[in-house]
Amino acid sequence: MNISFIGAGNVASRLGTLFSNAGHTVKYGTQMPKNNEASLSEACNFGDIVCFAIPFQAMKSVLTMHKERLNGKIVVDITNAINLEDWSPLFLGEDSGGEQTSRMLPNSKVVKAFNTIFADVMSKEHQEFNSQKLTAFIASDHTDAATTVKQLAEEAGFHGLIVGGIKNARHLEAMAHLNIAIALGGGGTDAGFTYFQR
Repeated sequence: MNISFIGAGNVASRLGTLFSNAGHTVKYGTQMPKNNEASLSEACNFGDIVCFAIPFQAMKSVLTMHKERLNGKIVVDITNAINLEDWSPLFLGEDSGGEQTSRMLPNSKVVKAFNTIFADVMSKEHQEFNSQKLTAFIASDHTDAATTVKQLAEEAGFHGLIVGGIKNARHLEAMAHLNIAIALGGGGTDAGFTYFQR
């Protein structure tokens, strides 16, 4: 499967490496491509799945510019609404970044996923805690897209868990804020959520 990342930071590069190791072809798109990177438009055209791992504040302009290129594709929103200076949350009220992405891309299959997982644990060596895999929570109104992303998450070494429609992105984003708060309080980023289910 062809998978694109919009962004080439720690989350994109580490998650992309897991996808590559699982046998997928990965391309990274940036505003100013260097080395083997693609332009944003090239990356949007390339991927069957297009993952957004850029600052939340940039989403509106990037999605608006490339909306047509994303028609019919699975779009994975990995972003969290935070202040980049101190990682503090940007409160969106009765809304979420995932829902905003879904509204901006009505002809795409938007999935909220991987936003609760720190880049530091997006590696084979750090994906398990006490024999339990890290959970990749997945929210989408498109059952087929959610199932595809769940399979992708499990190929990458996570435990994929579909939690319902895109409205539940607000809960996943709140979990991410909690994860960050724990990390900033001294818990560090070599940590994550594991959902235990018998």
